Amino acid sequence: MYSRNCCTLPLVSLLSLLSLLLFTVALPAAEEIIKTTADHTKFDELQQTFNSGPEVTQACLSCHTEASKQIHKTKHWLWKFTHPDTGEELGKQTIVNNFCGAIETNYARCTSCHIGYGWKDNSFDFSSETNVDCLVCHDTTGTYKKFPTGAGHPPYVDKPFPPKSKKIWKAPDLSQVAQRVGKTSRKTCGACHFYGGGGDGIKHGDLDSSMTNPNQTLDVHMGTDGLDFTCSTCHQKEGHDVSGSRYITQAKDEHGIDVPGRDDNIRSTCESCHGDKPHPVTVNNKLNDHTNKIACTTCHIPTYARGGRPTKTWWDWSTAGRMSNDGKHIKTKDAQGYVNYVTKKGSFEWGENLVPEYAWYSGNIRYKQLDEKIDPNGVVAINTFEGSYDDPDARIWPFKVMRGKQPFDKGNNTLVTTHLFGKDSDAYWKSFDWNRAIKAAMDAGNADYSGEYGFIETTYHWPLAHMVSPKEETLGCESCHAKEGRLGNLSGFYMPGRDNYYWVDLFGWLAVLGTVGGISLHGLGRLFSKANRR
Repeated sequence: MYSRNCCTLPLVSLLSLLSLLLFTVALPAAEEIIKTTADHTKFDELQQTFNSGPEVTQACLSCHTEASKQIHKTKHWLWKFTHPDTGEELGKQTIVNNFCGAIETNYARCTSCHIGYGWKDNSFDFSSETNVDCLVCHDTTGTYKKFPTGAGHPPYVDKPFPPKSKKIWKAPDLSQVAQRVGKTSRKTCGACHFYGGGGDGIKHGDLDSSMTNPNQTLDVHMGTDGLDFTCSTCHQKEGHDVSGSRYITQAKDEHGIDVPGRDDNIRSTCESCHGDKPHPVTVNNKLNDHTNKIACTTCHIPTYARGGRPTKTWWDWSTAGRMSNDGKHIKTKDAQGYVNYVTKKGSFEWGENLVPEYAWYSGNIRYKQLDEKIDPNGVVAINTFEGSYDDPDARIWPFKVMRGKQPFDKGNNTLVTTHLFGKDSDAYWKSFDWNRAIKAAMDAGNADYSGEYGFIETTYHWPLAHMVSPKEETLGCESCHAKEGRLGNLSGFYMPGRDNYYWVDLFGWLAVLGTVGGISLHGLGRLFSKANRR
């Protein structure tokens, strides 16, 4: 009996293995059916030739009747936001940055990342339901891309960009894209957020194309070889309104872990999943003593721009205008192959694997407005925030600080916007007529301009929240508790290992000597008493 079973066992195992393999091969199809309750390839409304994006949206609205109305209320659509605490109106239309300034008069270029169609000037209809772009967030084919100067539209025919170049932007098959829509992904979100500021990784420092398919080492949450989170795993949404915003980055989440179905379903903070005591007590409870003063990302993002893509750290507009000997525009690159000068835009500097800069942050980031006075004799901080050791709402946060030089109004001591793209802009930049370029943008925004400009150095703080390292690569104690530690610029509190106070140090050493002396005397006493007993 045993001999017969032993002989037949390999055959049985082989058949079982073959069945398992056949089942595994069929499994992806079964999973694909389970993932969605609707197969858009079967919808009659999508079985047609679409000539434009708005035509696709019109078809989408025949089923998703409330989608555009929801979108109309979001920051992604309006590009502006009223801060609930300060009442300040923030957004791309009101805030001047130190990249390309602002979107005023530069619409068709800047709004190529808008989730709508046709925002080419300030007459854009924000109430139009068919102006909403459904495909840019829900494409799963990878073929749908907005044209760089198309005011939100994709190319409807194949055409080159830059103009007259050999790089051809292919027109997507809108019917095929519409029939294969699905959930948002790192790629669809990254199509705009990875390329903000004009190129891959330029703006944020912790968001670039390397985050499309990162490994765990680059981002422990989004790593495809680990948890494989998408953006919407944390940036959850209700009614298309995505949680989390750089305009209102939450400095300290005291709500703690969010329970699905019972809480606010906002998981855009570390605490919403990990709580405010995230470190196991059995390992090192001292780490949990730091969470009331230090943001999680301070230790868990030791460096940024570390996915093989550099980020821009300096942009100097004052150097723009240099021409070649034959009167042509110049473009030069650094040793790594990254553009460091363009005639129309000035000088750039880049960096990789950069150490963040640290500051006390309690929320309520404020941004310079166009009519707000600045000090022309110093470095102007475009965004500012409060915080200190004594502030119970503040934590130490890591930032990328973007620096540069940009034009300002010397007569009014205010920041300005500049007409860089679109109608008449080429005429301004052939002769580098800054006055006309500034006046055109300021007039369009109904802002005052004295007619006299200069250049001023500015800073812009970007809170870091992505490229979270595995725990094995987080900062150790010595990174901060040292003479030349990372927090050397922060004041108002005593940090062991970094600071020296004579009386504190003297008391400490006396305590150490007293302890050693006490132990020594106790030991000697034990020896003598033992000898006496003998």
